[in-house]
Amino acid sequence: MAEITASMIKELREKSGAGMVDCKKALVETNGNIEEAIELLRKKGMATASKKAGRVAAEGAVGSYIHMGGKVGVLVEINCESDFVARGDEFQQLVKDVAMHVAAVDPRYVRREDVPENEVNKEREILMEQLKNDEKNANKPEEVLQKIIEGRLNKFYEEIVLTEQPFVKDPSKTIGELVTEKIASIKENISIRRFTRYKLGEGIEKKQDDFAAEVASMVGS
Repeated sequence: MAEITASMIKELREKSGAGMVDCKKALVETNGNIEEAIELLRKKGMATASKKAGRVAAEGAVGSYIHMGGKVGVLVEINCESDFVARGDEFQQLVKDVAMHVAAVDPRYVRREDVPENEVNKEREILMEQLKNDEKNANKPEEVLQKIIEGRLNKFYEEIVLTEQPFVKDPSKTIGELVTEKIASIKENISIRRFTRYKLGEGIEKKQDDFAAEVASMVGS
């Protein structure tokens, strides 16, 4: 019997939209084979997200969230298939939750594939230098170092990619998994298209008062 790990359950959950318990049962029944588990869930009518992923989602809503007394603001666009669903409470709550999450966590990209290749390559270079300067890893073969880097890149993506981040209201699931759950519940394809986060004063060079000079001028006057 193959060992059923948490990462396997997570992968199946993301691909199928089924609940965690159902995913674990399916993996046990298929001896850990992801594709067979998806097929089993589909036969039982539990796999929904994968069937809806290719459907056009052109409706939806633009939602906002203002935080810290107006110091942080977010606009987010989330798409679905019908205006009826877009106006529903469950979809509107998802929009609010995602906007709030963006305000709190400050991601830079919606999904992993949105991260520019040069930025990923730069991170790879940094991680490789860190490993080579680490006595425990410096003498390991190149292919081993590359595997370590791939593992650490997951943490890098988690820090900057919205769908990879643990949901602030429930860190046991990622934003991507939250969307997958809603697809299964609402029965429509749902996609986070874009977001913009504003922070009051961001990019403005603020005046730095020289306190010592101010005191000196007061004493001298």
